[in-house]
Amino acid sequence: MKHTYILFCAVVALLLTACMGSKGLTSTRSGGEVTGVGGGKAFSEPTPYGMTLVKRGYLKMGIENQDSLWGKETPVREISVDGFWMDETEVTNSKYKQFVQWVRDSILRTRLADPAYGGDESYMITEDKEGNPITPRVNWKKQLPRKPNEDEQRAIESMYVTNPATGEKLLDAAQLNYRYEIYDYTTAALRRNRTNPNERNLNTDITVDPDEVVMISKDTAYIDDDGNIVRETINRQLTGPWDFLNTYIVNVYPDTTCWVNDFKNSDNEIYLRNYFSNPTYNDYPVVGVTWEQANAFCAWRTDYLLKGLGPQARYVQRYRLPTEAEWEYAARGKDGTEFPWNEQNTKNEDGCFYANFKPDRGNYVMDGNLITSRVGSYGANSNGLFDMAGNVAEWTSTVYTEAGVSAMNDMNPQLEYKAALEDPYRLKKKSVRGGSWKDPESFIRSAWRSWEYQNMPRSYVGFRCVRSLASSSNVNQKQQKRK
Repeated sequence: MKHTYILFCAVVALLLTACMGSKGLTSTRSGGEVTGVGGGKAFSEPTPYGMTLVKRGYLKMGIENQDSLWGKETPVREISVDGFWMDETEVTNSKYKQFVQWVRDSILRTRLADPAYGGDESYMITEDKEGNPITPRVNWKKQLPRKPNEDEQRAIESMYVTNPATGEKLLDAAQLNYRYEIYDYTTAALRRNRTNPNERNLNTDITVDPDEVVMISKDTAYIDDDGNIVRETINRQLTGPWDFLNTYIVNVYPDTTCWVNDFKNSDNEIYLRNYFSNPTYNDYPVVGVTWEQANAFCAWRTDYLLKGLGPQARYVQRYRLPTEAEWEYAARGKDGTEFPWNEQNTKNEDGCFYANFKPDRGNYVMDGNLITSRVGSYGANSNGLFDMAGNVAEWTSTVYTEAGVSAMNDMNPQLEYKAALEDPYRLKKKSVRGGSWKDPESFIRSAWRSWEYQNMPRSYVGFRCVRSLASSSNVNQKQQKRK
């Protein structure tokens, strides 16, 4: 019996050593000192496609010396931001079309699995590898039919409408709704939102009320019986961590009518019919996209990326819109200049302009363009970013206030406000940066602040994405001092 006990202990010791690695919990070679344990292989984040690294640094945000061109005071503050990835160019029509077509094809696959259209269940995945039921999701490995049968043809035709003027079949943009979920980690981490009342206040002089009711706000959305998107902000008692999962449904098709709605008494029908649909404009910045649609694109791009990654996907940060501070920091370049280029003038000594904007009253074409230009047509700034001035103004994630950066923290400054549908319209202003093809010189400066309502599409507003670094340990740590 004694020998059996000794053998059992030896086996357990070997198993523990194998599980913990060669050092175990404490290394006998360290003399009992704590030396730490291995954390596995470090994650080395590859450069995301089409993005460039903007390293952490310091910036005096805003313009110290105001002039008559600005017309209003611009808040000024010294701030620091962490490093991030940023799209080298504005999101193009081509890239946004990929999003639109993905939404179209996912809806079509779901419809082909509907019994009303033949009920081919192979277009959806309803079980995991072990045969357990899961929330149904689209089976992207199942190809769409090349020679559709009668039911499949009805499903395909249900995605289109007929142009009453030409009889042409057009994709029904009203059906292109994208549903996504975003977990609000920041709100969930706030101490006041802990499910355990004893953790909500660490001041031991305060008696904790175990029956305290904590209210939270949660965004949700659904499609009603008439096919309309219904958005709601629910205020309810905190019940658990899933209360911070927000659901959104957004129609993703750009508003091509912005070209005629933005310019009264102007003949812009050609852009209405061609700008997004004509492949000639594939490499031009997408416009007519609201702040809400831009956020939906970021969510889809994140999901699209994570599906192609392995176990290390959990380290990768999600795509998002840049904060107002990140945008200005990136636009100013490594020397913190007033424009994305290193001169006060807007054109070089050869008379070539540095950006696409309106150089003179009514003279849009002086810089070689009438409206937008192909992304990357002008030189990049010192961060490797194109069109940070002019072409199209760009959405940021920051809510617009007159106080601007002066109301923010000086480290990674940001002001967010998730406006509820019933909120006053004035609370739905989002900061827009960079100026556009229709703006004069003063509006394309890196520090110029403008805004637009989050649900308003414009023919001169687009966007680009950023992604926080998964780790900054492998990034040059040398501080970038800016004057």
